[in-house]
Amino acid sequence: MRNVACIASAVAALALATQVAHAEPIKIGLVAVTAFAPVYVAQEKGYFAREGVPAELVNFDAAAPVAVATVSGSVDFGVAAVTGAFYNLAGEGELKLIAGAAHEAPGFHLQAFLVSRHAWEGGLKSVKDFPNHSFGVTTKAAPPIYVVGGIVAPKEGFDFKTIEVLSLQSIPNIVTALTGGKADFTSVSVTPGILPVIDRGDVKLLGWVGDIAPWQFGIVFTSTKTANERKDTVERFLRAYRAGAKDYHDATTAADGMPAKGAAADAMTGILAKYTKQTAAEVKLGIPYVDAAGRLDEADILRQVEFYKKEGLVKAGVDGAATIDKRYALPLASR
Repeated sequence: MRNVACIASAVAALALATQVAHAEPIKIGLVAVTAFAPVYVAQEKGYFAREGVPAELVNFDAAAPVAVATVSGSVDFGVAAVTGAFYNLAGEGELKLIAGAAHEAPGFHLQAFLVSRHAWEGGLKSVKDFPNHSFGVTTKAAPPIYVVGGIVAPKEGFDFKTIEVLSLQSIPNIVTALTGGKADFTSVSVTPGILPVIDRGDVKLLGWVGDIAPWQFGIVFTSTKTANERKDTVERFLRAYRAGAKDYHDATTAADGMPAKGAAADAMTGILAKYTKQTAAEVKLGIPYVDAAGRLDEADILRQVEFYKKEGLVKAGVDGAATIDKRYALPLASR
């Protein structure tokens, strides 16, 4: 038995040495927010290295530059919020969707609808009241545009064109516009910087996006060149990513699909705090839902593309289905 154990150990050591010898370092571009938890978990637990693709995480300030960097080859994989800019690049054949990241889902507080005190006092106290009010966003192709125009408006039966969209370039600018009464409402992550204005009553928390308008918020993608020419690398990356997604999901999602509490969830909070450079208390403000297998809500992706095309934010010739690489992406039937 002792000899068998020694042989097994030797074989394992040889396999590990071979894997290290053939390791292919990769770069993953992302925005350092909790929505991309599977990447942090996989990195922290050594899953990328285990798969022979030791990863360097490259942080960006916004989603669009992640897509551009992936096209240029500056990073090998991108994990970011989905935007109209992404779909335009994918529509040109430059990028492919290969997995899902965070999904706005009931019970999980990732992003919120916020209303200025002035608008609140004037009667804006429900998403039904959005018409004839001003909507602060970073750009006119930003994710909240789809949330309000593509989900809330059809659901509530109003015309999105009755809303004045204000492109304000940054979250701080949006907050300033809300507190100053120049914008009536927005949809953003409730970060530590926003909490004080809520606590003071300068803006009102109208509700959580996941409860009102669930959708595929985060995506995982790579360049079409990488998808076609580095199949083994993509598959190894996805195995590590999905291992991180499963660990995260199992620790933070209870059997009823709602947020879980306990030691395992707290451990995940600690990992997210480390990689997003926040405190554990701050991280708990925005714990996202992630599917255990990193599956992609393909139906919602198609709806997003059609909405952006209708609004003139994505080129008319973009085929939503063609942006999804069926060789890699796993479809999310329902939650």
